[in-house]
Amino acid sequence: MEAADKIAVVHKYVEAFDKQDMDIIREIYAADGVVEDPVGTDRHEGLEAICEFYAASLHSGAKLRLTGEPRCAGNAVAFPFQALAGDMVIDIVDVFEFNDDGKIASMKAYWGPENMAS
Repeated sequence: MEAADKIAVVHKYVEAFDKQDMDIIREIYAADGVVEDPVGTDRHEGLEAICEFYAASLHSGAKLRLTGEPRCAGNAVAFPFQALAGDMVIDIVDVFEFNDDGKIASMKAYWGPENMAS
């Protein structure tokens, strides 16, 4: 998978929030994908669990704004962004690891209480 393809998935992820579009989430994640958001919390395993996890965020109107360029290495891409929900702003770094089909096999989000502001 080329760097441009990985970066395109990052932009589709942001688009999913802009459009509140669960179909985009279904398109970019592997059927057996895993989400850990934030790292250290319970993992969401499988596409249905991942979609349940994202449903509240998408329907709340939360938006994402990239705050730096995505960085690619191996089968992964890391990118800094802000999640904007009402008055709340969370600074986050996500890491996507891709499977051989170009789908997200693993997503890990790095953030904690110190990264939240209102």
